[in-house]
Amino acid sequence: MDIRQLRYFVAIADHHSMSLASEKLGVAQPSLSHHVMRVEEELGVQLLVRSTRGVTLTESGRRLYTHAQSILKSVEAAVADLRDHASELSGPVSFAFPSSVSNVLTVPLSETVRNEFPKIVLRAMDAMSGHVQAWLTEGVIDFGILYDVHFARELDMRPLLVEDLYLVAARDCWKGDVLKTGFARDSVSFAECARLGLILPHRAHGLREMLERAASAHNIALGVVLEMDSLSRIKTLIARGSGYSILPHAAVHEEIERGELILAPIREPALRRTVYLATNPARPIKRAAKEVERMAFDIVCELVRKGYWLGELTPPPSSAAVKAAPLALVGAETAPRAARKAAE
Repeated sequence: MDIRQLRYFVAIADHHSMSLASEKLGVAQPSLSHHVMRVEEELGVQLLVRSTRGVTLTESGRRLYTHAQSILKSVEAAVADLRDHASELSGPVSFAFPSSVSNVLTVPLSETVRNEFPKIVLRAMDAMSGHVQAWLTEGVIDFGILYDVHFARELDMRPLLVEDLYLVAARDCWKGDVLKTGFARDSVSFAECARLGLILPHRAHGLREMLERAASAHNIALGVVLEMDSLSRIKTLIARGSGYSILPHAAVHEEIERGELILAPIREPALRRTVYLATNPARPIKRAAKEVERMAFDIVCELVRKGYWLGELTPPPSSAAVKAAPLALVGAETAPRAARKAAE
């Protein structure tokens, strides 16, 4: 029994017909029948039942079909890997981000990929974290950024950094002092934030789900006055004085620099979350995708070092830590050093 015979057998099983398989493969029907008979003789079992209605698999045929699919996929993966290794880095690489991450990472990553590997075609997708996780689980993208790993057991998660969440307000709506960095001098409690009239994404969004869990843990009712799944529209509404939101620094760093919005540290509790780079181990990853993943990690480190993305770079934790709840509720005294430095 060889690879060719397994391909013939799988084609017959998929089409439930010798004639259709013959047409699809471009192999004469008597030749297909001969190959199947040889395999049946070699294994000592009957694999197919032929009738006027087509071809069906016996129990032995179904078992061989499962093994054959696995073997053929392994052969295809081996061939693709060897060809990929021998060739110049090229081809499509798909990467999905939540909007807050896309806001700070998409442009530098796209430019770096374009400059260093012009034959790689990067497809950068901006979507809600629930969609990013679904695409990863279905194996339709190479890798993505996630926050909430509570239900992501089937994915490989690489921690990138821990970031704070802040109250975001229009500069004109903030009555307290604002530092040159765009941070309010005074912090605000989580309970006070909840009473301000929040503009937040729908519950399908990872950020909203995190905030709901934090509020529930501290018996706080979130005063959500508007649900909006577009980050750009949320920021526009806040800048117009139509409400407040709770977001990471990376989501609003440009508006902070322009003086349109301000950030106020949150206390009682301070809110922190871990940012993960996620892949699906069931999806074969080509060299081009691995290279883009490496570049993304390097760019994140550089953004953190230069202060464009406030957070603490995170060493890889134990597997148990990765599966833990992603939202940490901590005292104000343990807020990330980068955020404290920016507020000074």
